Amino acid sequence: MKPMEFLKKLLAGGCALAMAFAGAGIHTTEARGTEAGVGWRVLEAATYENLALFPVVARQTADTSAFVTLDEALASGDAVVSEQGGDLIPRSRDGRPLSVPQGGAQVNRLALVHRGSKSLLLLAGEVVSGGKQDRVIAKDRIVRPGSDPLPLDVFCVEHGRWSGGSSFFSAAKTMVHPSVREKAAVEQKQDQVWAAVRSGSTHPSAVAAPDAPPGGVASTLSRAEIANTVVVEAQSESYDKIYGRSRIGQSVDAFAEEAARRFAKATAGLKDERVIGVVVAYGGEVAWADTFASGELFSRYGKKLLRSYAVEAMARPRSQERAALDDAREFLLPLRGRETIETEPGIYRWRQVNEGRYSEIEIAAVEPKLLALHRVKIHRTM
Repeated sequence: MKPMEFLKKLLAGGCALAMAFAGAGIHTTEARGTEAGVGWRVLEAATYENLALFPVVARQTADTSAFVTLDEALASGDAVVSEQGGDLIPRSRDGRPLSVPQGGAQVNRLALVHRGSKSLLLLAGEVVSGGKQDRVIAKDRIVRPGSDPLPLDVFCVEHGRWSGGSSFFSAAKTMVHPSVREKAAVEQKQDQVWAAVRSGSTHPSAVAAPDAPPGGVASTLSRAEIANTVVVEAQSESYDKIYGRSRIGQSVDAFAEEAARRFAKATAGLKDERVIGVVVAYGGEVAWADTFASGELFSRYGKKLLRSYAVEAMARPRSQERAALDDAREFLLPLRGRETIETEPGIYRWRQVNEGRYSEIEIAAVEPKLLALHRVKIHRTM
């Protein structure tokens, strides 16, 4: 991209300006604003097989200690997720019964009670296990401490089960891989979520060329292998059973551990900077980015994010191509397309921008000041 074109796109980027300047290695007063990305920059990638992980680092980050993740809240009992109309009634910390939204169990809606002292951050793509079917969070949101029980939008990631001994859910400590996460967060269609679970990757290269593509090698994780795993080990088509508790899961673990080791090595020499996110490439294509308001917040999500990227890499055809550092920097440029904003007054602002085959989604706390806690950018697969 020519310098003048680059500058024009940056100046048109609105609230994502800080991220774009940082991704390009440019540091100015204007780039700081009220967001967490002060002095962001992108490092050379840690690579393994067809996966490239470009660390995003910053010297100064926000204080995110007032927020708790879904996994943490479920593990501590501060959050309770259940089927709507479940037989068992969750209780507050002082033992008072809490009524949950009624109407009977529904595939795409659960009930959430948050009784902790910190604001709860939910990210689209996080899996909860149990109930009548395993589900995945449909949309980013923030739930304030001690809020009333509320309905929670979800998608099913276990197609073949609608039964269970308990109405409650536990933390799966899993983030679905990008192809599935894209269908939940952007497309918002249940049938596409199910299809992405069954197919592994919805990228055209994986769809059109399940065998070795020209100049490349067949994917490590084939559709045939996924189908066989469903028949033998995961008949309910549970995401957790297919990609976690199976032979596929063991292969993913090995891949993810090596990718994580290389990522840790690539960031081991940092002194006054913290890793706050990652830009992800498969072969020569930069496809995904997750960035957070602080290094501390990224570290709480990092393990399950890296594993999700590994699943996607294994489901895509392998390639000798490599994305360049400039490609990763350019990927962080703000989009200029159609913008949708939703707010819950005094709690959060959710913002999505679509431009061509690209989407970016940001969840920000609005009090005591605007703080973008998480931003994801996606090169949509289809």
